Amino acid sequence: MIERHHVGTRLSEASVHGGIIHLAGQVAERDPEAGIEGQTREVLGHVERLLAECGSGKARLLSVQVFLADIADIGAMNAVWDDWVVPGHAPPRATVQAALADPRWRIEVVAVAARA
Repeated sequence: MIERHHVGTRLSEASVHGGIIHLAGQVAERDPEAGIEGQTREVLGHVERLLAECGSGKARLLSVQVFLADIADIGAMNAVWDDWVVPGHAPPRATVQAALADPRWRIEVVAVAARA
């Protein structure tokens, strides 16, 4: 069985199958004009909220992909990430520079986690 959460016309925010949670790319929605620190905090908050809704948490992340509009933001993004990630449970992660769909977005995060 596949569970889908927050289903829209184009995408679902999350899907769960076989005990694995897949999140859609999460972006800053409340304040897309915020700097990289603010956007990173917001985006990681979305990830944490969706994981909780699906019966998991950030300590159960299996992998994370981070897309930055400007790779020069990696230091500031990492500072927020380091405060957020559960010590001893840092997931495998890739971070790349990418042209994001909205030019106001500085960061987009895709995550996969195990259900608790």
